[in-house]
Amino acid sequence: LAAALVLNTHSLLASLQRNELSERRFLQLNKCPACWGTSWCRKFLNGQLRLESWGRLRLLDFFNVKNVYFARYGEPREGSRRVVLKRLGSAQELADIDTKICRRATGRGRCDLLQALPATEFASLNGDVRLLTPGAVEGWSDLVHCPSQRLLDRLVRRYAETKDSGSFLLRNLKDSERMQLLITLAFNPEPLVLQSFPSDEGWPFAKYLGACGRMVAVNYVGEELWSYFNAPWEKRVDLAWQLMEIAEQLTNNDFEFALYLLDVSFDNFAVGPRDGKVIIVDAENVLVADKRLIRQNKPENWDVWYESKFDDCDKEACLSFSKEILCARVTVDHNYYAICQNLLSRHATWRGTSGGLLHDPPAEIAKDGRLEALLDECANPKKRYGRFQAAKELREYLAQLSNNVR
Repeated sequence: LAAALVLNTHSLLASLQRNELSERRFLQLNKCPACWGTSWCRKFLNGQLRLESWGRLRLLDFFNVKNVYFARYGEPREGSRRVVLKRLGSAQELADIDTKICRRATGRGRCDLLQALPATEFASLNGDVRLLTPGAVEGWSDLVHCPSQRLLDRLVRRYAETKDSGSFLLRNLKDSERMQLLITLAFNPEPLVLQSFPSDEGWPFAKYLGACGRMVAVNYVGEELWSYFNAPWEKRVDLAWQLMEIAEQLTNNDFEFALYLLDVSFDNFAVGPRDGKVIIVDAENVLVADKRLIRQNKPENWDVWYESKFDDCDKEACLSFSKEILCARVTVDHNYYAICQNLLSRHATWRGTSGGLLHDPPAEIAKDGRLEALLDECANPKKRYGRFQAAKELREYLAQLSNNVR
């Protein structure tokens, strides 16, 4: 890498001076409507966003497999603030979707995307189609593994990449907007999760800002949860309490949508530097089950409490779950299980560490033994329905500990 930097000094200096975020090719705007949206294109193309320092060096893209960038966004009246830019996939994954579109339309691996799109399923709902229905998109991604009409109406009504947001009628969107919506839903539905369950309404997700081509902008929250692994005990207790509160909110809420986190690791959460608030910053793998629909359809064992099975694997961030069961039960402990096993308990492993976020408690708490017992029962319950009770008591106990150290 050092040799490459030296050999390419001239081009490096040029790249540091350029603002690639104002270039249509870098944004892959030419791919639209096989893209994520255009609502922020004016801001990008006007030069209001600039990649931060080393993010301007394309040589470093080799290490940036997830295609996540940090940038500064400037508003004349508000000044500059940090934002996170995501392509929503690796370079190979993005190339694969192009190949898929071409093969579906022409049978060949390469083609003119704009000409090919009308022959794919992404254009099947164009025209005078009134609603986005479960039968059209079920199973396309985790978000719509088992969609209800109520959920899909919410997705369309809150779709931010259209000027006509607020209507659940699909026919009120332009054909290009419908294709963008469907491609996002199939490839990586994270933007739709952030739009449908927005932070402005109290949901624990990063704020969605907009998109241009194949680049999505979201609000920068703060450092990853991982950076707090060795923070003072009182800080870690507060973060642990917030994580359990997130698990409760996503499982039981007034909207009767259960949002199950299928990928839980220290890198998927971040902490606000000012308010200390924990936020989910990676929402690609979120399954949404409609509890109202489950109660209405009454599938087999729908009212039997479901206990997730502890996964004692030798890898990081392991989770054991059945999407079909998550979609068919009203009372499920998955989120408590995921947070306890992968983040809080002694079973949590990440980047060579063990012991979880609540490792090495003060002597008096370790001697008392209650915290360890609750964490163990929450991660790997010994009693029937033990995790449900342990999660409830753990939330209360962490709240008590957090209040005591404030």
